[in-house]
Amino acid sequence: MVNLIWVFMFVIGIVFAMFNGTIGAVNEAIFTGAKEAVTLCIGLISILVFWLGMMKIAENAGMLKILAKLFEPIVKRLFPEIPNEHPAMGYVLSNMIANMFGLGNAATPLGIKAMEEMKKLNNGSNEASRSMITFLAINTSSLTLIPTTVIAIRMNYNSANPTDIVGTTLLATMCSTIGAIIIDRYFHYRRSRKKDE
Repeated sequence: MVNLIWVFMFVIGIVFAMFNGTIGAVNEAIFTGAKEAVTLCIGLISILVFWLGMMKIAENAGMLKILAKLFEPIVKRLFPEIPNEHPAMGYVLSNMIANMFGLGNAATPLGIKAMEEMKKLNNGSNEASRSMITFLAINTSSLTLIPTTVIAIRMNYNSANPTDIVGTTLLATMCSTIGAIIIDRYFHYRRSRKKDE
């Protein structure tokens, strides 16, 4: 569906440019945008490699385990259906920690593994369990302490102070995560009440 939306937007843009007489500007924007995208990706690689390396060092030093233990009581309350020593809990915690450091690319495989493990707990059902829905809501809202990718983009475009956004990002993602948890719990409570009736 998303692919169709993009194709529709692209076709509408081209048709509009043809009628407006701005097809030259559209061509220029396409080539300039492609060049900037490649430059941006290359610039991001160095920052992501650095932070992924830092994550690996933290993992080998046992810091991720300490962070996981620190967040375990909160995560257990959010995911009461996941048993203590189940691999899903480890993947959920690792995903949340990677997201906190703004490493969305590193967090994605961990999130997929967490979903796979939760599906096993759900007897392989294609219907999302309560834990899966909660995880998706929290993962989407993504509490971020250090917005690594955004800082890298700001550095790439020669921002005077690329780390200026750390405080506002923390505040915004804290609000979005709290909002996601409240909405998730509200709908879970409503669903439970309907089942009881």
